Amino acid sequence: MLRSFRRWSFWAGAAAPLMFLGTAGAQQPSAADALRLMPVQQGIDFDSPEKADIAKCKVDVETVGGITGWVVRDAGGQVLRRFLDTNGDNKVDQWCYFANGIEVYRDIDANFNNKADQYRWLGTAGIRHGVDTNEDGRIDEWKAISPEEVTEELVTAIREADGARFQRLLLTADELQTLGLGSERADDIKAKLAIAAEKFTDTARKQTLIGKGAEWISFGASKPGVVTAGSGGSSKDIVVYDNVTAIVQNSKDKTSQLIVGTLIRVGDRWRMIDLPKNLLSDPNSQTAVGYFFQAEPERRGGEEGPENRGISPEIQKQIDDLAKIDKSLNGNATPTQLAKLNNDRCDVLDQLVRLTAGEDRTIWVRQYAETVSAAVQSGNYPAGVRRLDKLLETVKSDAKLKDLVPFVEFRQMSADYNLSLQPKGNEEPDFAKINKKWLNNLEAFISQYSTSPDTAEAMLQLAIGYEFNGDDEKAVEWFGKIVTDFGTTEIAKKATGAKRRLESVGKPMQLQGNMVDGRKFDISAYRGKVILVQYWATWCEPCKQDMALISTLLNRYPKEFAPVGVNLDNELNTAKAFVTQKKLAWPQLYDEGGLESRLANEMGILSLPTMLLIDKNGRVVNRNIHASEIETELKKLVK
Repeated sequence: MLRSFRRWSFWAGAAAPLMFLGTAGAQQPSAADALRLMPVQQGIDFDSPEKADIAKCKVDVETVGGITGWVVRDAGGQVLRRFLDTNGDNKVDQWCYFANGIEVYRDIDANFNNKADQYRWLGTAGIRHGVDTNEDGRIDEWKAISPEEVTEELVTAIREADGARFQRLLLTADELQTLGLGSERADDIKAKLAIAAEKFTDTARKQTLIGKGAEWISFGASKPGVVTAGSGGSSKDIVVYDNVTAIVQNSKDKTSQLIVGTLIRVGDRWRMIDLPKNLLSDPNSQTAVGYFFQAEPERRGGEEGPENRGISPEIQKQIDDLAKIDKSLNGNATPTQLAKLNNDRCDVLDQLVRLTAGEDRTIWVRQYAETVSAAVQSGNYPAGVRRLDKLLETVKSDAKLKDLVPFVEFRQMSADYNLSLQPKGNEEPDFAKINKKWLNNLEAFISQYSTSPDTAEAMLQLAIGYEFNGDDEKAVEWFGKIVTDFGTTEIAKKATGAKRRLESVGKPMQLQGNMVDGRKFDISAYRGKVILVQYWATWCEPCKQDMALISTLLNRYPKEFAPVGVNLDNELNTAKAFVTQKKLAWPQLYDEGGLESRLANEMGILSLPTMLLIDKNGRVVNRNIHASEIETELKKLVK
C-alpha cells in the first residue's frame, strides 16, 4: 500500500519532474504541489485549474486498477492527475495527465530508476508511444504512432528543422528488411531513405511552406491499400497509404497543404520513405505523389504552387474554416458547444464535397463519414445521423461517388445503431429489438456489397452479434465467411481465432508464449492436470474478482488444478506490476497488442472475461466457463 510522499523533487535533467514516495509519517502533498508537475513532452493539452480554484482541489491515496497512487481531483470530483506506484516500491513511476476526466498523456519510468523513459499519448490525444533510451527527455524511437500523428510530427520537424525528429519517422533498415519487398523496390526505397535523411535539415531551413508559428491541423488521404505478395517481387502483403497530405495553419487566415507522399505500416508504427514532395516547389511533386499505386490527383484550373496545388479561393476558405472548427473541437468545449461545432463542421464538409472533384472529393467524403459517425457514437452529436443520411443520399445520386456508397452506408448504419442504444430520458432501450434490427441490417449490407472492404467489418459485427445472442452455429458460419472471402485482412486473423474457439470443445488446446517475467511457456507441460485459461486485463473488474476464486481453488486442489492467465493489457509494465502486487501464483502470459495481440487473436477473444476449461488430456471441455461453474466442473474432471 502506498503510504505518503517522502519528498517532492524536480530532477535537473530533461526527463520527468519526479515524485518520490516513502515513509508513513511524511506530510501529504498539497494540490498546489501536485499541479506544479508538468509533462516531459511539450504541447500536451491537459486540464489545469485556475489559480483561485487550486485550493479547492483535493489529493487522496486511491487504488486504480489494482495500482495505488496519489489522485488529484478538482472541486467537482473530476480527475486532474494520477501519480502511480506500479511495482510497489513506494516510488512514483507513472505521471498521468487528464483532460475532461480522460487520461490524455502519461510519463513512464519503466525501469524504475526515477527517470522517465517512455511517453504515451492516450484517450482523445492519440496513440503515440515514444521510447527515451538514454532518459534525456527526447524520444529516441516510436513504439506506436498513427499515420495522422506521423504527419503532425513531420510538420513540427520541418518547422523546427529538427533532423532527429524527422529521422524517427523514417523507415529503418531493419524494418525495410522485414517488409519482404522485391530487391529492386527495396533498393529504391533504401536510396530514398538515405537521400531524405541527408537532405532534410538543409531543405527544412530553406523551405517557406511551413512558417515558424505553423500548426498541424488535419490529415488527408484516401483509404489505405494492400500491396499484395507477388507484386513487384514482394513476399508479403504490406499495408500502405499513398497520396498522403497534411493541412497546416500558418497564420490566422492562411493554410497550406503539405504533400507527404507514402506511408507504410510496420506493426504499430507508420513510416515515411521520402522527403515531402512540395517543400521546395519540386516541379514533379504534383504528378507522382504516390509510390506503390502511382495515383495522379486530378488537376483543376488556377495557378498551382507549393501552398495550394491550384485550390480555388472558395475551397481554400472552406479548408480554413474547417481548420478553425477542428481546433475548437480539440479544446474544452461544453456538450452544447460540441453539438454546434459538429453541426458547423458538417456545413463546411458539405461545401467541400460540393466544390471539389476527383481524389480530393473522395477524401472529403470519407472524412465526413468517418468523423461524423465517430462523433455520434461518442454521444457528442446525435444529430449527426441525419447528416450522414443526407451524405448517403449524395453519394448514391452521384455516379462518380458510387464506390463510396458502402463506406458511407456502413458508418451511417453504425452511428444509427449506437444512437439507438442510448437511453432517451427515463426510457430504457429495447435491446432485443434493436439488436435484431442491427443483425438484419448487417446481413442486408453484406448481401448488397459482397466485395466491399467494409463488408469484412460488417461480417465481423454480425458474427459477434450471433455469438453474444447464443447462436453459435451462425456465428461460426460468419466467422468462416470472413476467412474465406477476406483472408488477407487483419480482421481475418481475429475471425480465424474466434471460429477456432467456438469449435474448440473436445479438441486439444494449443498455447505457447512468453510470461510477463520473460520465461517461455507451453501448455503441454501441464498435461495431467485440469487447466483453466483465463484471458484478462487490469481494466476488467470481473476478471480481477474471478482471480480471488482461482486462488482459492488452487489452494484447494494444488496437485490437480493448474490455472494459466493470458494478460491483454496494452502495456507489459501494467501487467507485470499487477501480477507482482497481487502475488499471482500461476503463470501469466503476455504479448504486445492487447485485444489485437497474437494471444488474443489465436482464440478470437472478443470480450473479457473469457475463460476456457481443459481436461487432464489437454482437451477443451468448456470454451466459455463462468467463475461460478469452475469448482463443480473441476470436481468432475478430478474424479
